Amino acid sequence: MAQLKSRNASPETTAQPKSQPLKTPADTAQAVTPKPRGGRPTKEAVLALERRILDVAARLFGAQGFAATTMEQVASDCQAGKDTLYRRYPSKTALFEALISRARREVLPELERIAAAPGTPLQVLRGYARALLAVNMRPELAALNRVALSEAVPMGGVRETPAAEDQIMVMFAALVAAAQDDGALSAGDPLEIAEQLLYATSIKPLLSVMMGQQTFLDSAAQDAYFEMAWTLALRGAAAA
Repeated sequence: MAQLKSRNASPETTAQPKSQPLKTPADTAQAVTPKPRGGRPTKEAVLALERRILDVAARLFGAQGFAATTMEQVASDCQAGKDTLYRRYPSKTALFEALISRARREVLPELERIAAAPGTPLQVLRGYARALLAVNMRPELAALNRVALSEAVPMGGVRETPAAEDQIMVMFAALVAAAQDDGALSAGDPLEIAEQLLYATSIKPLLSVMMGQQTFLDSAAQDAYFEMAWTLALRGAAAA
């Protein structure tokens, strides 16, 4: 028989569960999707890393030469992982070629201003040739040229840029052509003449600097050599 509850007994209370907010699909996706550990590097950070890699590579190539410098050394000295370095430059040859390209990019605006300077076509051509001599005397460029000529091109697989693909030489040839049109220079292949003018006015001082000599580091010494070489190139050594 069922027992009746006494009137004096306390009524039983039943705990009610707390209501939970409904989860939307977006909430669920957010809960299961891990947050990225870090964002992508900024453009400034990427450029800073590129500069650091190339600066370190230039120093090592200049001090040790092409053969003795390794990609591992570059990665260690610039505090970048080897994977980071190889993603940008798949080989030591590619890294050295990037250095040459950077050197050209850095001097090109300066040479463009000289090429656009006022004066007769021959005066502008002369100023451009003199500027190339000064550029080649800069220590960092002399070091790159030394490594390129002695190791990187003949043994390291670095491709020598043909004059017709070199913006600096193409601009030089255009100035030669302008001087020819003005009647200041005789007819001939402008690019070939530009190369001969470069050899005449820059190669001896460049070789001197590459061998560690100080003869042509002084601007006055450069001026004296350039004046002699320019006169010989235009007038020749034969008696009039």
